[in-house]
Amino acid sequence: MELSVTDLAVSLGKRRVLHGLDAALRPGKVTAILGPNGSGKSTLVRTLAGLLDPDAGQVKLGGRLLARLEPRERARRIGYLPQDATVHWDLRVADLVALGRLPHRAPFAGLSAEDRAAIDAAIDATAIGPLADRLVTQLSGGERARVLLARVLAGQPQWLLADEPLASLDPVHQLDLLDRLRALAAGGMGVVIVLHDLVQAARAADDVLLLRDGRTVTFGPAATALAHQPLRDAFGVEVMVIGDDQGRLLPVPIGRVKE
Repeated sequence: MELSVTDLAVSLGKRRVLHGLDAALRPGKVTAILGPNGSGKSTLVRTLAGLLDPDAGQVKLGGRLLARLEPRERARRIGYLPQDATVHWDLRVADLVALGRLPHRAPFAGLSAEDRAAIDAAIDATAIGPLADRLVTQLSGGERARVLLARVLAGQPQWLLADEPLASLDPVHQLDLLDRLRALAAGGMGVVIVLHDLVQAARAADDVLLLRDGRTVTFGPAATALAHQPLRDAFGVEVMVIGDDQGRLLPVPIGRVKE
């Protein structure tokens, strides 16, 4: 089920943040959104999640206007992991993950066998089993990030939208998370992640949407989008491209573009 934007324009207050974006995001693939600070990455993800209304243009899910989906249906289809998610209650980890099933449950209904299976699968996918009985407020930032991802996955969405999911993770857990996201995409889920690290984007993404000042620099396969010229245009940096042991080309920033 494709998630697409057509001639999308979005403002925050009186400031236009996104200008005429067009992109068709593919299910079963990882799409990375990259760009300098203030380029509109988080605004785009929030709009894709249905949390912001566009000034112009359309967001469609499977050919249907996202704005016309009933909120519970939208929540079942799209899982959103915000950049600065916080938890203010002393909930057990397992109970927080269970909240991801709310869009699937009738009001005041208990957990069904299907709910429990989805919760267990989400806990396994994020390797947080040893944390299940701990209080979320007592976790490290990296542990909490994995728990919040598990809550989203428990909802079994068709699309996962994650805004800078690597921000609070150490290198090992960054690699683990990217591998899990690729596994989710291989299983058919559409995955959209906002990243800053060019190497991680090249390692994880099938497609890349590169933004600058709320406009598209390029959108396409990662190997094409993360080439020298698009990265010069978006970030104003020179890169050195190196190969890894799996044959991927990884762009490493080496300096600012000289005027």
